[in-house]
Amino acid sequence: MSGLRTRTCKGMKALLLSLVLSAWGAHAQVFEAGEHYEVLPIPVKPVVEGKVEVVEVFSYGCIHCFSFDPLIEGWHGAIPDDVSFERLPAIFSQDWALLAQLYYTAEVLDVLDKVHTPIFNGIHVDRVDLRDPNVAADLFEREAGVAKEQFLEVSNSFSVRSRSQQAMGRTRAYRITGVPTMVVAGKYRVDGRMAGSNGKMLEIVDFLVEKERSAQLGDQLEDTTGEASADERTAEQ
Repeated sequence: MSGLRTRTCKGMKALLLSLVLSAWGAHAQVFEAGEHYEVLPIPVKPVVEGKVEVVEVFSYGCIHCFSFDPLIEGWHGAIPDDVSFERLPAIFSQDWALLAQLYYTAEVLDVLDKVHTPIFNGIHVDRVDLRDPNVAADLFEREAGVAKEQFLEVSNSFSVRSRSQQAMGRTRAYRITGVPTMVVAGKYRVDGRMAGSNGKMLEIVDFLVEKERSAQLGDQLEDTTGEASADERTAEQ
């Protein structure tokens, strides 16, 4: 009986892997490592476990990120439950460090959904200097009802400084040289230059998400088959 159970598990594993691989196999020749995306030489452990992690490395000071943001917003709104999405501010200069500080201040205050787009618009449409803490405080108060004193206190807090430092570390680990750049599962990196366009970049991200999902399913099936084989050996003893 245990032998039948093991053979059944192995048969299910082969069938499921075949179905999964066929689901994205049609695209496997379209997007190639080294041509359309890069494989990180040292994988970075995802922050969120149990899901396929997608990270957008960006800056509010980047005009290309500003143009890309409506596309990423639409994509983010349609991702499945087994995919996590996170923005990661890039810090390549002191000016960008101040803009990253805005992002993490909004995150700590839980008003990111209210001020994210207004920050982009303030910089690239209204041409206001949000590096000035007083100007930034006005925006947070206008868009999210955050008192100026509270904004200034949080923006200079240890929590915001710590998150900015962590962002710098992750950016280096991802080997980011420009933005916007997308990182999938801490393994794959794609940018607009390699993809050909920002819209194509999201197509490649979808491909890589499916690639990683297939790999995770294969790992889970390996574990299941291994457990069944161990149970069989125990029963035979």
